[in-house]
Amino acid sequence: MEDSYMEGNYISEKRRKEQFHEEVLKEAWRLAEEKRKKREREKGFGPITLDEVLEVLDLTIKKDDSNKIMVFLGMLSAYTEESQINITLNAPSSTGKTYIPKQVVRLFPKEDVRIKGYCSPTAFFHEEGEYDQERKATIVDLSRKIIIFEDQPNPALLERLRPLLSHDSKEMNVSITDKKKGSGNRTKKVIIKGYPAVTFCSADLKMDEQECTRFMMLSPEIDAEKIRLGIIEKVKAEKDPEEYRKRLEANPKRQALIERIRAIKEANIRNIKISNPKMLQDEFFKQNQNLKARHQRDISRLIALTKASALLNLWHRERQGTDIVASEEDFYVAWNLWLELSKSQDLNLPPYVYGIYEEVIVPAFIEKGTGLKRTDIIKRYNEVNGHKLQDKYLRDQVLKTLYSAGLIFYEKDPDDHRRNLIFVPDSRVDMEGKPGDNEDHPPQEIYFEDYKNIEFGVSPEEIDAENIDSGVDVPPVNDDPIPF
Repeated sequence: MEDSYMEGNYISEKRRKEQFHEEVLKEAWRLAEEKRKKREREKGFGPITLDEVLEVLDLTIKKDDSNKIMVFLGMLSAYTEESQINITLNAPSSTGKTYIPKQVVRLFPKEDVRIKGYCSPTAFFHEEGEYDQERKATIVDLSRKIIIFEDQPNPALLERLRPLLSHDSKEMNVSITDKKKGSGNRTKKVIIKGYPAVTFCSADLKMDEQECTRFMMLSPEIDAEKIRLGIIEKVKAEKDPEEYRKRLEANPKRQALIERIRAIKEANIRNIKISNPKMLQDEFFKQNQNLKARHQRDISRLIALTKASALLNLWHRERQGTDIVASEEDFYVAWNLWLELSKSQDLNLPPYVYGIYEEVIVPAFIEKGTGLKRTDIIKRYNEVNGHKLQDKYLRDQVLKTLYSAGLIFYEKDPDDHRRNLIFVPDSRVDMEGKPGDNEDHPPQEIYFEDYKNIEFGVSPEEIDAENIDSGVDVPPVNDDPIPF
């Protein structure tokens, strides 16, 4: 009986060893298979153009070609070492500013994506961090991550992230106040590591200058054709959501792009070098002859776009160990994208606001030949875009932003001194619609505390009515041309 027991025990132990060896072999086979697939992926990826990327993005995002390509390259830049691109999409509600990044990010590995709604600084660091007992701090590792804020982040969170967004230091110490049950508040040490690629969406067009210089500003298109195509796509998706999803996932070009992005991540490229830095430098100086402080960050964005383009075709770029070299072709791809945005970026304006200025305000000013009322701008906007611009949004968001940028100024209406008329400086346009040399009305320096109280083309009665409604004290309008 004892021998039988011993024999049975021996057989059981032998079987356990066999099972262990089987598991080791299975794991070795799995790893070998992953390496084989990785080699096949790398070998099979041919060159790809941005037009081919657009073809995939067009499946779910209609029109907005420049915006979706910029968002795509911004997210792809997460897989660079220090050249991540931060993007903000600013436009009125229901224009697709949240839809674009949320659709593009579906192409990227889920483990690298963080999508946030409203988020306080404390909540952000709690959710993302892990406590390190040795360093006595919460470690938040954001390297090679993609973060999307569906609305403008809490201002306090943005303030804490500013050094990170400007890539001042790869490791940043932050102190936050944390509540502990029974012992009140306490200071908590947080260490943020690495640089993420950040995208946030906001209907607020007025941004702090410190955020403007840290983000590339985009605005979705709002034309009728885009809306029409969007409605058609929405109906197709809702007809049979499961079938729509399966058809989308089965698209071979979309799947190939998803596999390509994962292979880019797995390649773990450390540095991307520039093959012809002098050419990049010369072109930038040619475009920006009157240099500003913000151009130091603009050149970084142009370089980051160049590197993202190279990363997309890393298998067809010169390889130096874990580094690759961006080609002149990558620079021209980045340069053409940058030229579409450079005017509005240079003025710290969302493209939506600059578009209203160029397509609505300047033509209306030229046509009328004198100062504009807000009703003139609203009428012209409706003619150009086919829908109405809300008066409050025009006054509080668009005109204040343009005034701050020095693109418009105000004078009293000679027929009604209670109202201010809107003018375009001669330095921007003459009465025949051509750039002028006369600078009788140069851009004015104003402080934010003054700027936020400016009322544009509003009579004292209107101000008093708003004051009563809102309960906010509004300074009286004086008789000077500049209303503060």
